[in-house]
Amino acid sequence: MIVQVHPLAVRLAHWINAFAIGCMLMSGWAIYNASPLFDFRFPAWATVGGWLGGSIAWHFAAMWLLAANGLAYVAYGIGSGHFRRHFLPVRPAEVLHDAALAARLKLPHTPGSYNAVQRLSYLGVLALGVLVVASGLSIWKPVQLAPLVDLFGGYDIARRVHFLAMAGIAFFIVVHLALVVAVPRTLWPMFSGRASLARRAP
Repeated sequence: MIVQVHPLAVRLAHWINAFAIGCMLMSGWAIYNASPLFDFRFPAWATVGGWLGGSIAWHFAAMWLLAANGLAYVAYGIGSGHFRRHFLPVRPAEVLHDAALAARLKLPHTPGSYNAVQRLSYLGVLALGVLVVASGLSIWKPVQLAPLVDLFGGYDIARRVHFLAMAGIAFFIVVHLALVVAVPRTLWPMFSGRASLARRAP
């Protein structure tokens, strides 16, 4: 039985996010390399922009795309009930149960249905998105947005929060891609919106 599992709005938001976040990460790594926080730098092949000014231009261009797409997705998610149907509720007992199944590679997957671990991770990455935007604004306009900078405890802390939030998003992407590799049949429905579901026995 062929059913729709991903509405067009969700698919568009997903692929726009994938492009924008990729640009944000790679340009952000180039910006980081110009003034590193820690004792390492990202390899040049993992960055875009070519030089600091070019990387900043990439970062800001992708930032506006990501912000507009994110606002549209949140509005759709709330207005259509997508968040309520697919991301809620998140119960600790269900998360622990599904995490144990995932650790044993026995977690079942139904197209269009999110298990408790997925629900928690999607809500978590949305929260990281809010944090990375707020901290990013703080280090972009520290004088104009001084009250926001103060909430983070200062410019230097805001910069570290921005880096850690970015790292959390990057970790989510790595896990997300690993799951796609492990269950490749989940990829095509994100293009077509449709998936084949087994019929239940009467």
